[in-house]
Amino acid sequence: MISLFRRRHGLPFSTLHTPAGDVAATPPSPLDATAVLETLSLYANDWRRALEFFHWSASPDGANVPPTPATVARAVDVLGKHFEFPLATSLLVSHHDPGRADPSFLRPALRSLLNRLAAANLIDDAIRAFDSTAGSIGLRDEASFHALVDALCDHRRVDEAHHLCFGKDPPPFPPVTKTYNLLLRGWAKTRAWARLRQLWFDMDSRGVAKDLHSYSIYMDALAKSGKPWKAFKVFKEMKQKGMAIDVVAYNTAIHSVGLAQGVDFAIRLYRQMVDAGCKPNASTFNTIVKLLCKEGRFKEGYAFVQQMHKFGIEPNVLTYHCFFQYLSRPQEVLGLFEKMLERGCRPRMDTYVMLIKRFGRWGFLRPVFIVWKAMEKQGLSPDAFAYNSLIDALLQKGMVDLARKYDEEMLSKGLSPKPRKELGTKIPGAESDSDNALSGVL
Repeated sequence: MISLFRRRHGLPFSTLHTPAGDVAATPPSPLDATAVLETLSLYANDWRRALEFFHWSASPDGANVPPTPATVARAVDVLGKHFEFPLATSLLVSHHDPGRADPSFLRPALRSLLNRLAAANLIDDAIRAFDSTAGSIGLRDEASFHALVDALCDHRRVDEAHHLCFGKDPPPFPPVTKTYNLLLRGWAKTRAWARLRQLWFDMDSRGVAKDLHSYSIYMDALAKSGKPWKAFKVFKEMKQKGMAIDVVAYNTAIHSVGLAQGVDFAIRLYRQMVDAGCKPNASTFNTIVKLLCKEGRFKEGYAFVQQMHKFGIEPNVLTYHCFFQYLSRPQEVLGLFEKMLERGCRPRMDTYVMLIKRFGRWGFLRPVFIVWKAMEKQGLSPDAFAYNSLIDALLQKGMVDLARKYDEEMLSKGLSPKPRKELGTKIPGAESDSDNALSGVL
């Protein structure tokens, strides 16, 4: 583990292995909290090495880098990812310093613990962590309560979050605007539109003030539920009330009016946004570019990409996805992909999967392998979706032997629990069901 860290950061051997008698003469370690955080991320799939490195980095005999809120939170997150919740809790509590004036040093770590417990569907444990663990480190307050509600909503346990906020009398903390916003976002994520609408009107009946975030969540939910005209109506209501509309609200309104009335109306609202002094961001342009590409107006889409540079914004992965999704000529898609790489925009795994699927459906294998080689060159290890997309493309062209080879490779990496039936791939050392049955009879 240490050798990997040394190679990555170019450290001399002496900085990692120092005799006990020479501690005082050792020069300061060149490591910093950023390097520690990066290395913990490298060990995200090996919690033992991550924990060992974390302790080594903080010890006087090691790197002697004081823990920061971010490094403690990352270590807790890695442990929680592997369901090592007792260790994660112990690590969190061990960094509590009663003499520290501000206990919020451990708030990011507490948030990581609550998030991982909610992700594992350990709802009772998450609530106990808030009541007990947060209380023991002086963080059982409204901010931590909202972190718990946010974690539950983020992992689709909105019913439990709603009961936590309104099912007890009195509730742990009186619901405020932020509480309602978290629940609104949770219902929107689970696409429970009726529950979201009921909560929206409950805010009025209970006298809870709605802020800009509330309106943005509600507008986005209306657009996603197939009612973009209602979302734009809410946007007009915001303007009539004299609210200071930010770029997030404008982006939601541009998307809504584009779905309801067409991209030309979306562009008109975009110009009003610029005239009002609100600077657009990458999401603004991506929304309009996608609407243009959806209508087949690719030249205008490219023109909007040029406008991004005027605002100092570089096209990101989602900008290219807008074109990849709707372009119908394989050569044009492949050429744009090569430009994407030349301009330093790093594709994501879903970019590669999208392109492999598109070229595979068109029946072109050469671009499929160009994309596959580019993925390997970028240092990305294919996941199960990428392998299955490639195998589907090969099977469509009748290349069963080559498809079986990639299926075996996917199995050897542990990315698939069993081989695909249509390929007849055999796991080395495994017997078939008929062999097992016959051996039992004999």
